[in-house]
Amino acid sequence: MQHTLEVYQDAMLVFHSDGNWLYPLFELERFLTESDTDPNDLVAHDKIVGRAAALLMIHLGLGHVHARLMSQLGQEVLEHHNVPYTYERRVDRIACQTEQLLENVYNPASAYVLLRERADL
Repeated sequence: MQHTLEVYQDAMLVFHSDGNWLYPLFELERFLTESDTDPNDLVAHDKIVGRAAALLMIHLGLGHVHARLMSQLGQEVLEHHNVPYTYERRVDRIACQTEQLLENVYNPASAYVLLRERADL
């Protein structure tokens, strides 16, 4: 069974979540603060990676991103920050307000503040 978000260190699953929207990435953030794992050693397998998810993953310092579905806007920001990525399917955009809201944002820290606010965290 595939989860919404799965995070691997080498071939070992170290974190997973079945949450919606960006909440699995905020759960991952909590996991990372409570563990001594270097985020750069991790590979995130996410169901959908749009611009918001890509910016959060960069903010968390993840070493590699794999998406089942990736938007062009997510791909652009990963390339801009030189984060290795793979995907199974790419689309121009995903139907999400945050995709449009962050369309011209490249700064992960700015996006993080805005997204935590939108998530009521």
